[in-house]
Order: sequence, then C-alpha cells, then structure tokens
Amino acid sequence: MPEKIQNTYVIEHFVADISATPLHGTDQLNEQAAPLSLWAEAWRNLRRQPLFVVSALLILLVVVVAFLPGLFAQASPTECDLINSNAGPASGHPLGFTLQGCDVYSRLIHGTQASLTVGVFSTLGVLLIGGTAGAVAGFYGGWIDSVLARIGDIFFALPLILGAIVINSLPAIRENRSVWTVVITLVVLGWPQIARITRGAVIEVRNADFVVAARSLGVSRGKVLLTHVIPNSLSPVIVIATVSLGIYIVAEATMSFLGIGLPGSVMSWGNDIAAAQSSLRNNPSTLLWPALALSITVLSFIMLGDAVRDALDPKARKR
Repeated sequence: MPEKIQNTYVIEHFVADISATPLHGTDQLNEQAAPLSLWAEAWRNLRRQPLFVVSALLILLVVVVAFLPGLFAQASPTECDLINSNAGPASGHPLGFTLQGCDVYSRLIHGTQASLTVGVFSTLGVLLIGGTAGAVAGFYGGWIDSVLARIGDIFFALPLILGAIVINSLPAIRENRSVWTVVITLVVLGWPQIARITRGAVIEVRNADFVVAARSLGVSRGKVLLTHVIPNSLSPVIVIATVSLGIYIVAEATMSFLGIGLPGSVMSWGNDIAAAQSSLRNNPSTLLWPALALSITVLSFIMLGDAVRDALDPKARKR
C-alpha cells in the first residue's frame, strides 16, 4: 500500500535485478559501410513494394510482346478472309475474328508495337524539350523564365484533341501520317507540363548549399546546372514522365479512334478499337480485347509511377 506523508502519497517502484532480465541481443551498425545514395535507397525501397513488382512485370511483358510479336502469335495479322467475318474463337485463333475476317489475337499482339512506340518516343521528346526549357527557365530566371513561361501558357491553352486536329490538318502532316507524326503532335502539345514540373524542381534545388559551394569554388553556371542541379531535380520529373507515358498511349488511341492519328494501314490498339465500332452489337469482343490491353498497359505505367513516387519522395511514402 502507498505510504501517505503529509497529504502526499509516495508510490514504491519495483526495480528488477539485471540478472533477471538478460540482454539477448543488440542492433549493430556497420560504421564503415558507405551511406546509400538517393537512387540506391529508392531502388531498395522499390524492390520491397508489391505494386512496383507487379507493374514492372506487366510492363516487361508488354515490351517483350512489342519487340518479339512472333513469339506470341503465329497467325499473320494481315491475312483476312471474309468467310471468317465476326466468327468466334477457333483452333489457332483464340479470340475470334474481326468484321474483315482478321485474327483478333494476332492483331492485338502486333498492335502493341505501334502503341508502345508512340508512348515511349513521345515521353522522350517531351522530356528533352520540356525538361531543357524548364531547367533553363528555373535556373537562370529573369527574362528567360518569363519568355518560356508565356510560350508554355500558349500551348497550355490549347486542348489536346483540338490541338491534335489543328496540327494534323497541316498539309505536311495530313499527307504523311505515321507513328512519327503522332509523336510530333504529342510532343508539341505535351512539353509544357514537364517544363513546369522541371522548373519548380530546379528552383527548389538551385539555392541549396552544395550549389552555392560549387559556385563559390568557381564552377561555371552551366556546369553547375548540368552536374549538380539537374541530377538532384530528376525525382519529380521521372514520376511525371512514367505516368505520362501511359497517358500518351491513351492519346494515340483516342486520336486513331477519331481518325486523326495513325493511318488505317498501321496496326495499333486505337485503330482496332475504331474498326470495332461497326460490329459492336454483333461481336463486342473485337472491341473488348484491344481496349482491355490498352487499359492494363496504362494502369501498369500509372502504378509504376505511384511506386516510384513513394520511393523517391520520403514525404509521400505510405506509413
């Protein structure tokens, strides 16, 4: 029982003997090991995320299918027979036939290459133009920042579909439609977003201590930008680029669906979805399969972007 001393209770505490609570082990720290860099730590965190593993495996599968379609489909996607028009699955043709009697599965496999090519090269072009403009504007500021910002605002005011219609109406583009004309259209309309993200990241880094130290040692501004500022500003840019790649694949499909994207002679998921409109009531599977492939691919890139964001941005990591 507690002992009362002058209206105050004194509580006795029991302290166990050290022999009764032995220490079984302690955490050890290797003081000689080199600290992990931002990218090494990000890779270590990525490997532990199921979201990254699943999305990376799906993207790897899409890439392999795009580069080696012959390993997955033996039937020719260009051999069409009207006798098989809208026919169901058959031996060697697991997904049936289109209205023109073409093998749905073979066109689905071979159409991966065009869709993925548009997404990859559009993202690279946007990164090159938008990243360069954003880095220069954010680092140098002043009138350069003002001019590039106003140019970016002009393109931001132009909606994607309307802008695609305008660009593809140009004689040089309209008469020579191909994968590369679609890439050019998406790059012209998409670079301001990456430019703004890069500009904000560069502004945040340009006044860091290591940048000030490099400048005080006499390193030129251009070299500081290339060797110190840009490498430390890539995290948000990589995240946005990963998500944008999936968005550009959807944009290509939308443009092809509206007839302003890839020509009908090029096999792509967008063209197959557009061609399936006429047989939607009689044979909806011809639209279902390319739409499903498109959705899974885009979802994979979005999930990869979320995983990369969580790994590179400590504030965004899930608790």
